[in-house]
Amino acid sequence: MTIPLRRNENGLIPAIAQHHETGQVLMLAYVSAESLARTLQDGDAWFYSRSRQSLWHKGEESGNYLRVKSLQVDCDGDTVLMKVDPVGPACHTGAVSCFFNDVDAEPTYAESDAGVGVLEELFAVIKDRQANPTAESYTAKLLQSGVGRVAQKVVEEAGESAIAAAQGEKEALAGEVADLLYHTLTLLAAAEVSPRDVWAELAKRRK
Repeated sequence: MTIPLRRNENGLIPAIAQHHETGQVLMLAYVSAESLARTLQDGDAWFYSRSRQSLWHKGEESGNYLRVKSLQVDCDGDTVLMKVDPVGPACHTGAVSCFFNDVDAEPTYAESDAGVGVLEELFAVIKDRQANPTAESYTAKLLQSGVGRVAQKVVEEAGESAIAAAQGEKEALAGEVADLLYHTLTLLAAAEVSPRDVWAELAKRRK
């Protein structure tokens, strides 16, 4: 049965590379429509590098290629499984597999520094402040003031963003839009709407 592939909000699909003989999971990367087409065409694993924002032929620089034996997709269509014959270690550290670090009992989390991930993380913080309010939290106080007050702040920040843009104040504009995005996410939380509902609406309008 063939099902449609489901790309994430960045147009990518996570792809797991697994040794076709041993079953060992070697690495996880992301594929775009173009990189997946190249994989099917060449027989080597091609990914999309999010850091470089370009196609990535695995092994092109290191010589550690992944020869793809089969491609499968999960039941939801949102994850690809590549069964591969690795030529050399899969990990850039020289390890056979990228998965060699244990998870601590109290793990630390790296923060996103760009893209929609920042907004997702910010919304998670806002929701936490909503569920666990503290006296010193501006977000908690704003949410407790009600949807109307949050909506008013969104209008204020939108006006300040527009003024900064009209006056050509680029640095100020970045700060004002950051304030606008924060207050918009807070409004979504107050109204019990998720950013993913917004991403879905934008996806529907893409065509």
